[in-house]
Amino acid sequence: MLGPKQEAQGALFYEFSIDDHVPQDHLLRSIDRFVDLSSIRPYLAEFYSHTGRPSIDPELLIRMLLVGYCLGIRSERWLCEEVHLNLAYRWFCRLDLADPVPNHSTFSKNRHGRFRDSDLLRHLFEKTVARCIADGLVSGQRFAADASLIEADANKQNSTPKQDWGTGAIKPEDAPRAVREYLDVLDDAAFGAASEVKPKFRPTQTQQANGLRPVKALRSLRIPPIISSIRITV
Repeated sequence: MLGPKQEAQGALFYEFSIDDHVPQDHLLRSIDRFVDLSSIRPYLAEFYSHTGRPSIDPELLIRMLLVGYCLGIRSERWLCEEVHLNLAYRWFCRLDLADPVPNHSTFSKNRHGRFRDSDLLRHLFEKTVARCIADGLVSGQRFAADASLIEADANKQNSTPKQDWGTGAIKPEDAPRAVREYLDVLDDAAFGAASEVKPKFRPTQTQQANGLRPVKALRSLRIPPIISSIRITV
């Protein structure tokens, strides 16, 4: 027998539990068992004003960022949309069905402001490692880093001669924020401190045959490895 047509009809009362709809073997359930973010609020207390409107819970922002990192959601705008729609994400972030999801701009404001000034992410990393050491998962004495060497893809025929560089016209303060931070890390003694290396210049075979001036060979430069992951050995 053909059943009745399914039509959406709002109910006056709902009895719904998000926890009942998140599978027991879901990845976020496994992560939630070991996530302890109770130290965030006391740690950030001094970075919040005592007046004004109440802020968004920083633990909520960190939980949403964990969802993005663990499930490959790179865009903060996309992350907010996924948390809004996905019940498992809402459950992990302690959001009920009627709770609003923070705007994507909130992440940028906090990451470039309060989280950066307080060094919150380093604090969370150190707390996580300390807990692993306390539980006997790692020794905390050795670590291994995976790195990738990226070969420069430069067109030697279209490079600029050294004498035409005009380095005096380059202003370091005009560099983008990401570039400035990257250079600061390279100069940090804690990371080995970058040494002064002058680029090597060598003419190509065609230039040698034609008697042209040597050009900058970017392939001769050593590219610092990009750390893709860090493993702490047991």
